[in-house]
Amino acid sequence: MAPPVPPAKRAPARRPVGTVTRGTTNPNRLRRMDRWIADAHGPALRRAEAPVAVDLGYGASPWTAVELLQRLRTAAPAVSVVGIEIEPARVAAAKPYEREGLTFRHGGFEVPLAEPPLLIRAANVLRQYDEDEVAAVWARLCARLAPGGLLVEGTCDEIGRRHVWVALDSEGPRTVTFATRLGSLERPSDLAERLPKALIHRNVPGEPVHSFLRDFDRAWAAAAPYASLGARQRWIRSVRELSADWPVVDGVRRWRQGEVTVNWAALAPC
Repeated sequence: MAPPVPPAKRAPARRPVGTVTRGTTNPNRLRRMDRWIADAHGPALRRAEAPVAVDLGYGASPWTAVELLQRLRTAAPAVSVVGIEIEPARVAAAKPYEREGLTFRHGGFEVPLAEPPLLIRAANVLRQYDEDEVAAVWARLCARLAPGGLLVEGTCDEIGRRHVWVALDSEGPRTVTFATRLGSLERPSDLAERLPKALIHRNVPGEPVHSFLRDFDRAWAAAAPYASLGARQRWIRSVRELSADWPVVDGVRRWRQGEVTVNWAALAPC
């Protein structure tokens, strides 16, 4: 009689790549980033047959993933969203919110999906990492993107008044966007506290981002007479002046939202 065949050993589960974040989140915190994504990346999402977007590191509550689905579907009705969290308890807590087009999964920077996503949004995730870790994380996430995909990584305050993010594709960082609720702004350099990890320690003399924010403040001061017409008109005038010396890549339609987008190459660390 043949000896019994031993049961096959199950391969050990791989640990997600990354570390647990604080998980702080609030409804509407990422609305500025979401609206920009829907506008800038909406055409690519519409062209895809079954586009997938990832909310990476959504935090202790699933609100940002729920809202991402709602906002992206205004631009691309066929899109689905996967929320990915490295903390299993957060995934379990989010499961009751699953519905058509929205799922939650345990994972990290490896982005454990069978099909590559067309969008990865990572907001307030790299804040706790060292600056010298950012490039490797960017490269890992961009490698997981579908052709024509976009990675959006950045930082905002707790209620989403001030937000700065970098947009990357398969070839690396492309743009930096500064976004704010204009009524809360004293000067553009107030946004420095929300620079993404790749830039926040570079806001010092001699670095491009420091020069950019200095020039933005000067343009803002010169546009003070437009304050009588409202903060929006002052911002538009300031950005128009700024664009004479810096490669601003968007236009008045986005400036009216309290945004300005600049080529990454102009702000990249020395």
